[in-house]
Amino acid sequence: MAQAPQKSAAKKTAAKKPAAKKTAGKKTVVLKQTKSAIRRVEAQAATLRGLGFRRVGHTVEVEDTPMTRGMIRAVAHMIEIVEERG
Repeated sequence: MAQAPQKSAAKKTAAKKPAAKKTAGKKTVVLKQTKSAIRRVEAQAATLRGLGFRRVGHTVEVEDTPMTRGMIRAVAHMIEIVEERG
């Protein structure tokens, strides 16, 4: 008789994302999404997701690098800079 493969006894738990990235000593920018990504070019919607936005009114804090500045510039018409820290 063939034996059925045994399942792992370890309980699966949902992976939790960290509450906020550690940005001690680094320049950061606080951004707020002001307009929806609906009926926008898919690249712009992807850029919003890449910055960490989930919905209109959502606020995120991102590291101030040339890459994130370029992303901010690409969707500047849908977000606003709330604060620059550091």
